[in-house]
This record gives sequence, structure tokens and C-alpha cells, in this order.
Amino acid sequence: MTRTANRLAAVRPSASMAASLAAKALKAQGIDVIDLGLGEPDFPTPRHIADAAHAAALRGETLYTAAAGTPALRDAVAGKFRRENGLDHGPDEVTVANGAKQIIFNALMATLDEGDEAILPAPYFVSYPEMVKLLGGTPVTPVCPAESGFRLTPALLEATITPKTKWLFLNSPGNPSGAVYSAADLKALGEVLDRHPHVLILSDEIYEHITFDNRPFTSFGAACPQLRDRTLIVNGTAKAYAMTGWRVGYAAGPAWLIKAMNVVQSQSVTSVAAPMQAAALAALTGPQDCIADMRAAYERRRNLVVQGIAKIPGLTLHPPEGAFYAYIGCAGLIGRTTPKGATLTDDTAVTAWLLDEAHVGAVPGAAYGLSPFFRISTATSDAILSEAITRISRAVAALSPAKDAA
Repeated sequence: MTRTANRLAAVRPSASMAASLAAKALKAQGIDVIDLGLGEPDFPTPRHIADAAHAAALRGETLYTAAAGTPALRDAVAGKFRRENGLDHGPDEVTVANGAKQIIFNALMATLDEGDEAILPAPYFVSYPEMVKLLGGTPVTPVCPAESGFRLTPALLEATITPKTKWLFLNSPGNPSGAVYSAADLKALGEVLDRHPHVLILSDEIYEHITFDNRPFTSFGAACPQLRDRTLIVNGTAKAYAMTGWRVGYAAGPAWLIKAMNVVQSQSVTSVAAPMQAAALAALTGPQDCIADMRAAYERRRNLVVQGIAKIPGLTLHPPEGAFYAYIGCAGLIGRTTPKGATLTDDTAVTAWLLDEAHVGAVPGAAYGLSPFFRISTATSDAILSEAITRISRAVAALSPAKDAA
């Protein structure tokens, strides 16, 4: 009898993907489901980017490239970091992979030993703890509640670091919360990290260009230049340029770490497909108008959802400062009873009920390490979001009060 490797025992599939698959299963039955589980832009990839990939393929750029990426794309990545973030990295300090997730996976594969700890402030992106566990590490998940803006504080960071800590993950703007760390926030965390030279920092900045209310974005690398030799800046083309399916992520970091990550990549996927790299090159060096246009749409949709959720008793929403999600508090629904007599015991039950009764797909907060919440993606049309809010409101109104509140 065959069996899977022991390392998989503690690893869960992607919760957001699972939520989307459940929504698709209902759709396949002919049910009108609004799937807000997956987070990806609903805009088409800009034409000049797609044209660049097509042209590259016609030119014969269809062979292997260097594991770290083509020289042209790495130069463009270095130029982006220099131009937009004030970071100066040479070619040996930049790498390209099949999405930001693979960048993170390569970094962990290159550095984690059995029992090493990675600090993942909760709520965190669903894949962080699973990748850490898969590669032998131990996730440590300090809770950052809505009262702190879903942001890690210096005091909490200090209390969480141990001699076993290998990595601290930061995600700004954050998935699922939309929290954005200011320059002052990052500098304060950097002062703590100054005292712990054994800790590496992974700053996931994939939603960099999606911030709201004229809020500036500051890269961790720019805020804490003294930590340059142990900081990995992770980014990619997926969110800013509506390129989730193209799978091009990139990073900048110290040469020793980038070199190790490239070894991992060379022995796994080899490299990113050459036409995809040509597309990413066009994205970084071509017209940038699409970024502002999409960001404006995301902010409008954020406002629509914030206003809609505020009108639903039992739900709360700390206004997202960036990204394209709403992390909705549902503590007011726990203990209430559905029309079918089921009691909503936790946020997993809430999302199952929303899918079954309201036909709205969402992801439970348990997947992000902080309950009771659920996440919806706001990267869809105003009309669809308005309908989703109407369905959620109608379903909440049909609940019976919790027994202890009756």
C-alpha cells in the first residue's frame, strides 16, 4: 500500500482555493453563486503585456533561461526597486520565480531547518504557515486584532522572538485584512529586530500598488536599510498588472540568500517560462496607467462594501487600507440559529451557511489564524458586490437570536 510523505500530514490545502471550488461545485448544479473566495483582479491583463509575450514567442524566445531569470527582466526588477522603493540591488541580488508564492517557498527551502520558527502575524496569508510546516519549520502566530489595525506591534514582536526564530513575515498591504504599515510602524519593528541579529525578515509587498485614501506605501527595505543583509523583499506582477495566471514573482535580497534560492529553483522548476518573463518585462517597463485605473476601481469597491456591511447588524468591518479584500467580523452571528435549525458555532459554520443559504462564497477567518471573521474578495464589479451584500443582509436577517440572548 502506498502512502504520502509524513511531511504532508500537517499541511492543509489552500482554504481560499477550497472555498472557490465549493462555490464552483454549486454553480455546476445550476445555482447562481457569487464566488468571492479567490483574490485576483477581474480586469484583463493590459494588451501591451500580452502582446509582448506573443512577440517573444514568435521571435523564438521559447527556450530555457537562467534560473534567476533573464538579464533584461532582472535589470527591470532592479530598476523598479530603485525607482519606486529607493532600494539599490545588483543583478546578483534579484531573482524571478513562478509567482510570489514560489519566491517564498524557495526562500524557506533554502533556509529552514527542522524546528526553526517563523513568526507569522495573524491574520496571515493562508499559505504562509502551510509552507513553513511543509519545510520542517514551526509557525508562530501572534494575534494582531482589529483594535491594533491588524498590525504587529513592537511589544508583541519582542515577546514572540525566541532563539529558534529564523524568519519574521510582514505583509503590507495585508491579505486578508488590508492593513498597511506606515514608515513609522516599520521603523519601530526594525528597532526590535536590531536587537535580534539571527532573525531574517520577509516583506511580502505584492499589493504595494493597491492602497487607499491617498495612503503612501513604504517598503520595509526603505524604512529599515540597516537590516538590508537579512531582508528579502517579495513582489510580483500578479496583482498590480492583473497577471495572476502568468505566474511571475520577483524578489530582492542579500546575494547569499538569492544564490541559495536560485539553487533551489534550478533543481525544481528550472526557470519561469521565457514568454512570461517577456510579459513581466513589458509590465515593469511599459505604460503604468493601468495601475492607477485599477486602484481607483478597488477603492470605489472598498467603499461600497464598507458602507454595505455597516448596515448589517451582527457584522463589523475595519475599513481596509489596501489590497482588495474585506475581512468581516462575524462575532455577532456566533450562536445564532439558521432557518433550518443549525447553530452557527464558528466562522467556518458561518461561511458554510453563507454559501448554502445566501449563495455567496467566502473564506473563514480560521484559515487566516484569527476568528471569528470571514474574508471576501472585492476584486469584482460593483454590481456583483452590491448583490452579494444584499444576499448577506437578507440571510443575516433570517437568523434567530442566540439562545442566551433570547
